[in-house]
Amino acid sequence: MDARTALGMTSPRPSSQRPSSPRPTIRRRPSIRVDRPQVTPPRVRNRLATGPMWALVLSVVLLGTLLLGQLGQLQLAQHEEMAAAAAEVSTREISTPALRGRILAADGTPLAANAPSTVITIDPVAVMESEDDGRAVIEDVAAALDLPVEQLWGRTRLCGTADAPPVPACFSGSPYEPIPLAYDIDPVAALAVLERPEAYPGIAVSTIPIRAYPAQAGQGVNAAHLLGYLGRPTQEEVDASAGLIDPQDKLGRAGLEQVYDSRLRGIPGTTTVTVDPRGAVTGQLSRTDPVAGQDVRTHLDVDVQRAAEQAIADAVEAGREMGNPARSAAAIVLRPDSGAVLASASWPTYDPDIWTRGISQAEYDALLDPEQGQALVNRVVAQTYPPASTFKVVSLPAALQTGIDPDATYPCPGAVTIAGQRFTNHESEEHGDLDLTEIMEVSCDTTFYRWAYDQWGDLGGIAQTSDDGDRFIAVARGFGLGQRTGIDLTAESAGLVPSRAWKREYWEATREETCRRAEEGYPEIEDEDRREFLEQLAEENCLDGWQWRPGDAVNFSIGQGDVQVTPVQVAMVYAAIANGGRLWQPELAAAVQHQDGTVVEEFEPDSLGSVALTDEALSIVRAGLDGVNTEGTGAAAFARWPHTAYPISGKTGSAEAFGQIATSWYASYGPTTDPRYVVVVIVEEGGLGGEVAAPAARAIWEVLRARDESGMP
Repeated sequence: MDARTALGMTSPRPSSQRPSSPRPTIRRRPSIRVDRPQVTPPRVRNRLATGPMWALVLSVVLLGTLLLGQLGQLQLAQHEEMAAAAAEVSTREISTPALRGRILAADGTPLAANAPSTVITIDPVAVMESEDDGRAVIEDVAAALDLPVEQLWGRTRLCGTADAPPVPACFSGSPYEPIPLAYDIDPVAALAVLERPEAYPGIAVSTIPIRAYPAQAGQGVNAAHLLGYLGRPTQEEVDASAGLIDPQDKLGRAGLEQVYDSRLRGIPGTTTVTVDPRGAVTGQLSRTDPVAGQDVRTHLDVDVQRAAEQAIADAVEAGREMGNPARSAAAIVLRPDSGAVLASASWPTYDPDIWTRGISQAEYDALLDPEQGQALVNRVVAQTYPPASTFKVVSLPAALQTGIDPDATYPCPGAVTIAGQRFTNHESEEHGDLDLTEIMEVSCDTTFYRWAYDQWGDLGGIAQTSDDGDRFIAVARGFGLGQRTGIDLTAESAGLVPSRAWKREYWEATREETCRRAEEGYPEIEDEDRREFLEQLAEENCLDGWQWRPGDAVNFSIGQGDVQVTPVQVAMVYAAIANGGRLWQPELAAAVQHQDGTVVEEFEPDSLGSVALTDEALSIVRAGLDGVNTEGTGAAAFARWPHTAYPISGKTGSAEAFGQIATSWYASYGPTTDPRYVVVVIVEEGGLGGEVAAPAARAIWEVLRARDESGMP
């Protein structure tokens, strides 16, 4: 490019286009230098601000450091915790109950065992995925098995939720296992359901072990109150078990099942499963097999237990045939040299299978209903009664300790007047002068009244506020009365040995109500005689009901008034008379063993001490008891008994209460020459002891005598 071009001048035309005129002379100007234009602009260097950049870098570094520190803490300090939490999201542990140990009689006969039961179940996933929570399929199953729809539906409802039925009709098991809808189903009917899976989605059939009572069918032994029953644990029990108890486990709730539950239950197994976000099981990771529970072998004799149960049932029937209420009954047989219990029966009773097949709330309420006899109550240990004349084996040694002459005779009038009140023998019968042995044989109440009143006066009468020196109270406590025996059964009552101290405490606790009744009376009581009696009693006790009066002392001496005992306590007292004063704790369990018969632990007899009785006192009491069945109040019941070959010592009792029929007692031991057994029978409001309880005891003694004659140990 020349200068002209650079200055924007046009190029000359081609020569062919030049004009033909002569070219003029051109004067040249001096050349001027012009710089070339730059194609790219010149580079300009600017200095950038670095402060914001370093702030950003520092922020990134700090944030990264923080994240790395948190990651390190999670990986190192909280590794186990986070790992467990992560695993918990996708896995669950399912407890597998161990096979429960059996309860055996002394000869190994199973009293409580395990039997297979066919169970209909539904998969919780099927319930979860259905629009109606599985209601339709439940209705179909109920129709196929002829079972109540609501009963099966209730089994799918989680216990404690708003629409769940009461325990045990609701579901309290694991949400990761099949839900049991019905137990003990006919296998043929269950198979018909199983063969049509398309009609019953999620329904399955399984076999599980349940509690069974083979001796009930095979040997006619009920023993419901001794064995007890099983029930679901409470949440508190689960939380306190350190993982040993699962909500779906069954625990002993009464009797031997409860006392020895930890030995019978065994150790549960554990299965770890994976679950999806819905909670449905998707697989199994690991499994630990359960360890079977141990067997509990008892001292119970099957034949003697059956005889005791039958005897008290017959006694109730006999009492009612006489026109008496005969509301309840109990019997116990134990060894006087160890306290081993060979039999224990309570009436009314119930079928122990009721717990296995699933008890309803109505059935449970009926077992506790007083109008229906409260069949769930074990009368041997949980119910108390006035011991009546069976208590005289306690009162006679006490009277000897007050200083009465053991060789003298004492009048037995039909009635005595003490502090202005008349006290009588049974039917006001008079027997004349009797020695101590004869007083026991005929059960003379009036003689005991006089002995007790004399000591009451010697101690200071009403002015005496302390029980110190009262031999009747002291000897009763020495025999262990007023406290639990420690027998290995649940719900044992301590009974009551009333005293001056107890009476003051009771009066202070009830004075307000007593004084209100003294003023207002008992208008709700329809029986006029009873109403007047209660009103008079309230008036007497309102101001000075704390006083230990003559009536308290004399009624105490014959086992009446406020004295309360259980049949097992009376049995322990008579065992001490038989063995020379030793008190043995009554006990049912003899040993714990593996299910193959290997003994794990044997239970030794547990001595509770001795009663401070002289040989003379024991001799007099025993002599009096020897004659009861031959000359005294038990003679009619033991007519034609082989007294020489197999002598039995015993005592009848008829406990009276205002407006009620007498409660019938009979307590005994034998053979007298070498005591091997103690037998006690009671029939509440059954009538006289010699007419109702004694014949029942004889029926038990017949089996015991045959047992000895057969050479059984």
